[in-house]
Amino acid sequence: MDFKKIQELIKLVKKTDIGELKVKEGDFSITIKNKGSETVYTNSVAAPQITHHTAAAPKAETQTPQTEAPKAEVKNENLITFRSPMVGTFYRKPGADKDPYVKVGDMIKGGDTLCIIEAMKLFNEIEFDGGEGKIVKILTEDNSPVEYDQPLFLIEKN
Repeated sequence: MDFKKIQELIKLVKKTDIGELKVKEGDFSITIKNKGSETVYTNSVAAPQITHHTAAAPKAETQTPQTEAPKAEVKNENLITFRSPMVGTFYRKPGADKDPYVKVGDMIKGGDTLCIIEAMKLFNEIEFDGGEGKIVKILTEDNSPVEYDQPLFLIEKN
């Protein structure tokens, strides 16, 4: 499926009241979900979602059992969960003999690459888009499969 056709499908979902659209063409499949005014799609590059946590009322999260974020660590308002923008394979470094993009304790700023997610043999660099912060915890193992919206990093905002 070409990029132009994917864009047309996204526009269609945005214009209508369709809740979810799944399309399969050969080995390629895509799911486009409409959440009110925000349209979310998987199996293509999308902006990562950042979830803010507050100490008074932690947000309930839907997570896969093997990657549950420890709830005890959500202590201050500046702690955010950086989530996967797509389904794929999570890589912490650009190559087997290279250093990881980020480590616990690293200071990051908007535009910094946090990881790579491989989806359908395409390697997508995932960038931080939330100002400045510090990596508090890495929630996913290197070279492991990730789901859309799965927590990848805990980041303390500055």
